[in-house]
Amino acid sequence: MLSTVNLTQRYGKRVLFDKINITLDAGKRYGLIGANGAGKSTFMKILAGEIEQSDGEVQLQPGLKLGMLSQNQYAFEDYTLKDAVLYGNKKLFDAQKEKEKLYMEGDFESDAVNNRLGELEMICADEDPTYESDVKIEKLLQSLGFPIEQHDELMSSLTGGDKFKILLAQVLFLKPDVLLLDEPTNNLDMETISWLENELKRHEGTLLVISHDRHFLNGVVTHILDLDFQNIREFTGNYDEWYIAANLIAKQAETDRAKGMKEKEELEKFITRFSANASKAKQATSRQKKLDKLDVQEIRLSSRRDPSIMFKPHRDIGNEVLEVEGLSKSYDGEKVFENLTFKVDKGEKIAIIGGNGAGKTTLLKILMGEIEADAGTYKWGQTITTSYFPQNTTDIVVGDEELPQWIQGFDPKWHIDDIRKTLGRMLFSGEEQKKKVDSCSGGEKHRVMLSKIMMDDANFLVMDEPNNHLDLEAIIALGEALYNYQGGVICVSHDRELIDAFANRIIQIQDDGSIIDFKGDYESFVEQHAH
Repeated sequence: MLSTVNLTQRYGKRVLFDKINITLDAGKRYGLIGANGAGKSTFMKILAGEIEQSDGEVQLQPGLKLGMLSQNQYAFEDYTLKDAVLYGNKKLFDAQKEKEKLYMEGDFESDAVNNRLGELEMICADEDPTYESDVKIEKLLQSLGFPIEQHDELMSSLTGGDKFKILLAQVLFLKPDVLLLDEPTNNLDMETISWLENELKRHEGTLLVISHDRHFLNGVVTHILDLDFQNIREFTGNYDEWYIAANLIAKQAETDRAKGMKEKEELEKFITRFSANASKAKQATSRQKKLDKLDVQEIRLSSRRDPSIMFKPHRDIGNEVLEVEGLSKSYDGEKVFENLTFKVDKGEKIAIIGGNGAGKTTLLKILMGEIEADAGTYKWGQTITTSYFPQNTTDIVVGDEELPQWIQGFDPKWHIDDIRKTLGRMLFSGEEQKKKVDSCSGGEKHRVMLSKIMMDDANFLVMDEPNNHLDLEAIIALGEALYNYQGGVICVSHDRELIDAFANRIIQIQDDGSIIDFKGDYESFVEQHAH
C-alpha cells in the first residue's frame, strides 16, 4: 500500500530518522509512538507529501487515495459545515460546485455547457456512485455532535475544538485507502472518542495514527511503530503489549547486570505493579497470558526516559475535606450546571467527566476561587491545602526567567537545589533547566507545572486536563503518581487510562447540568452506565 525507501530527515546536524525502509499493509492499523521531538509528526507529513524529505522516497501504490487529518482549523472559515466536510473529497467538491454554478447561470442552448455538465456528472458518479454524499455528511456531522439545523452555518461560528471535529469529519468522509491521523482525539469528549474508535476499526485500508491516548491506541491499533534511535521498529500488538514487552527487556537487562537478583521475581513485580496502577487487578491474569505469547526479541531497549512524578502531602488530611452545596452557574443566560451538590471524603480520588461544554472547567475554577458561582456554596476543610493544575497551563507558564527561578517565584523559601532535583525528575537535564520559560513547548510547560505542584507538597490536588501535551510515558507516570498519592484528588480528564489508574469515584456532569455520582472505578462506572 505505502512504502518508504531509505527515508531520511535531517535539520542541520540533527538527524530525526535515517534510512527508514518500511511497508504499511492494507488491513493493518498502526500506532506511531516515540518521545516528544522524535519526529513522529514530521514522518507523517512526509508520507502525506506535505513536507519534503532530506533523502529517500515514499511510494504509494498507484490509484490509491491518501488522506491526512488537517491541523489548520481556520482554513475553511467561509464554508458551511457540510461544505467543509465535502471538501475532504476535493474532486467531488469541485465537480458539485461547478455543476451548481452552471445550473444557476449556464446557457443550456450551448453545446459547451451541456458537454461540461455531462463531464461533471461523470466525475460525480465516479466519486459518489450511490449519490449518498449528502446523507453520509449529515450522519458524520450528527455523530460528532452537530444537529442538522447547524449544518448550513459557517465554520467561523464554531469554537476551535469544534472546528477540529469538522476537519476529522472531512478526512473520514474521503474514505481514503491510506488514512493518516495525528492526535485525532484532541478536543473530543469520551463519547466521541468511543465513536471514532469504532469508525476506525471498520476502516478497510491502511491506518497510521499518532496519539497520546493509551486507551484509544489499545482499542484501535493492530501494530506499533516505535520511532527510536533514529529508526522505526515494527511490533505486532497494541500499545500495552508493546509497553509490557519493552519494559520486560529493560527489567531483564537490569537483572543480568545486577547479580543475585531473581529475574522471575522482578518480572512478576512489574506485572503486578502495572496491573495495580491501572486499577485493573482483575485483568492481571489476561495480561500474564498475553505476556507469555509475546515475542520480546522484537524489542530493543528504548532511548526514552520515564519521568519520576511523586506528590507528597506535607500533612495528613483531616475528616472534613470538601462540601459543595447547590452550586449553579450560567453564562449569558445559558445554564452550565444547576444545584450541584456533593461531599468529598478522606481517601477519595475523583475524576470529573462529561461532554465538551458541560462545565467541568467552570466547576474547578469555582472551587479554586477563580470565578464565582451564581448560587450555592463550597467549603474546604481546615486541614486542606490545594495545588491547582489549570487547563490553560501553557498560557500561565510564561516569562523570561529560567525554569528554576520561575518555580521559586511561587515560594522564595523553596531551596533552589530541591527545585533543580524536581525538574530533573521531570526529565529537564542540568543544561535544559537554563531554558527561558517562554521558549518551552506545550509538553515542557506541562512538565514545569507538574514540577511546581510537586514542590507545593499540598494534600489535595485539583487538576484540569493535566495529560494534555504529555507523551505516553509521562501520562503513565502521572497515573502512577496519583494512584500512590496519599492525599485527595479532583481531576478533569478525557484520558480513560489515566482515570482508570487513580480514580475511585466518578462524577459525570450531564448535558442537562445534573450529575451522576458513582463511587467506584471507571471500568465499573462504564459497566453500570453504558448506553
